Amino acid sequence: MEPNYSDEARRAKVQGTVLLAVTIQKDGSIEANKVLHSLGYGLDEEAQKVLTKWKCVAAKYNGQPVALPIQIQVNFHLY
Repeated sequence: MEPNYSDEARRAKVQGTVLLAVTIQKDGSIEANKVLHSLGYGLDEEAQKVLTKWKCVAAKYNGQPVALPIQIQVNFHLY
């Protein structure tokens, strides 16, 4: 699932990558913890919003699901 492009970013022709520190929870949901590289123009919020719709396979340790902190890049490109 792709993030939405904010109208403000589209008008300013902003492109690039938002880098987020996230945690993949035991149930596979993603919790955005912090924006590590911001693009502004509403794109940081759009990147965080799309992560709530993503689902991952939980990491396992000794066969049990565990939360896993990782970094995720969300790319924004005008076509």
